[in-house]
Amino acid sequence: MANQTLGLAPNLYQYFQTVSVRESEILKQLRQETAKHPMAMMQIAPEQGQFMALLVQLMGAKKTLDIGVFTGYSALVVALALPPDGQIIACDVDEETTKIAQHYWEKAGVANKIDLRIAPALETLDKLIGEGQSNTFDFAFIDADKSNYDNYYEKALWLVREGGLIAVDNVLWGGKVAESEIQDNRTQKIRAFNEKLHQDPRINLSLVPIADGLTLALKK
Repeated sequence: MANQTLGLAPNLYQYFQTVSVRESEILKQLRQETAKHPMAMMQIAPEQGQFMALLVQLMGAKKTLDIGVFTGYSALVVALALPPDGQIIACDVDEETTKIAQHYWEKAGVANKIDLRIAPALETLDKLIGEGQSNTFDFAFIDADKSNYDNYYEKALWLVREGGLIAVDNVLWGGKVAESEIQDNRTQKIRAFNEKLHQDPRINLSLVPIADGLTLALKK
């Protein structure tokens, strides 16, 4: 897991951020608070958040999914990019970390755009499908427990419209996916997931080596 782009020398990464990242003050405050958390490595990199916001704006997205909230940076950066009538359904099980998220969503004035569902994400996604919301979402971001990536992806494929985009975080997994001697369960799950998407005819695919690897799957 990495909260900055892999493979760049420190001076090049600093330069890259200096000339590229335009992080708002509220996003910077949230990132700085999250840096104090024991699981701070779960925070997405600012350059990744900015890239996702740009994608959402390019698509003209209005309805999105955030699967795995943590302290709320991904939901916040997308909410700020959405139009006033935009909506995010955000899925997480941790009431403590999402309290931090809610504080910053309120502070940024976008809490009205974010519908936080505290429940196992698969239950929330199944409920949305059961409510007839399949093919209605423009964008989905998956960044929850790695063992369920395939399940989240399949549910997101139901929910995202044709031409909609699914973004999946941590697909390079700190470089572990390329180390054949590493065979722990999560690494194997991510390898299998990456191989599945590479062969999946239902999508157009690009794996972008930003932050810890971000897969973009465009539903056909």
